[in-house]
Amino acid sequence: MRTLTIKLTGLFQSYGKSAVFYRRTSYQYPTKSAVIGMIGAALGYRRDDPRIKELNHLQFAVRIDQPGRSITDFQNIEYDKKHERRSLSYRDYLQDAVFVAAIGGDDQQIDQIDFALHHPKFQLSLGRRANVPSGPLVTNIFDDQQPYQVLESFKWQAASWYKQKCNDSEFSTEIIADSNLIPDTKPSGYVKDNVGSFNPDHRWYFSRAITKVRVALQNDSYQGQNTDHDIMATLSNLGK
Repeated sequence: MRTLTIKLTGLFQSYGKSAVFYRRTSYQYPTKSAVIGMIGAALGYRRDDPRIKELNHLQFAVRIDQPGRSITDFQNIEYDKKHERRSLSYRDYLQDAVFVAAIGGDDQQIDQIDFALHHPKFQLSLGRRANVPSGPLVTNIFDDQQPYQVLESFKWQAASWYKQKCNDSEFSTEIIADSNLIPDTKPSGYVKDNVGSFNPDHRWYFSRAITKVRVALQNDSYQGQNTDHDIMATLSNLGK
C-alpha cells in the first residue's frame, strides 16, 4: 500500500455539488470524482473510457488546509440562437483555497499516477476546465500508510500569508475520508461522488460513505505573542 498526496491550489476551484442550468454550486472541498477526473486526464483517459470506473477503487481522503473564499460568478448563456434567447447561469467558486488530497493504492498504480500528474496527457483542472492549478502539482509518496493516516500528520500546506494571519500555534481543520479508512467510527454522511460515467451525454455518479474528523496542524510560522516588554526592547535596540 502506498499513498500519494496532491496539493491542490489555484486562483479558483469548484467542486460540483448540485448542478442545474441556472445554478451550479460547489462543495467546500475537492470531491473524489473531481480528483479521479484529474487523474484520468493525466493518464490520457477520455470521458467514456471504461478504465475511469476502476479509479473509484482508490482509497481517498482530503484535508482543508486553506478554506478560501466563496464567490459567485454569472455567465450569459445563449440557448436559442435563432430567437436570440439568453439566460443567466450562476456558478460558485472557491478563491485562494488550498487542499491536500490523498489517494491510496498498490505501489505500481500509485507510481503510474504520480508520473502522469507530472507528465499529463490532457490539461489538468481543479473541478472545472477553466480552473487550472497554480503551476506544476506538488506530490509526495508515503509507503505503508493509508490516506487518512498520512493527512493526520502531514505538514500544513497553507500559504505563508495565511499561516501568519492565523496567529496561533495550531490550526484546526477537517479531514474528509472514505469511512472505511477510519475504524470505530460511523459515517458522517454520504456524497454522490463515485464516478459512474463522465460522458457528457449521460453523466452519473453514485454514493460514497464519508467520515469527517477534525485535526490540529502545527503552525510553523507562529512566533508567539509579543508582550509590551518585548516591543519596548525591540524599539530600544533599533535606536542603538
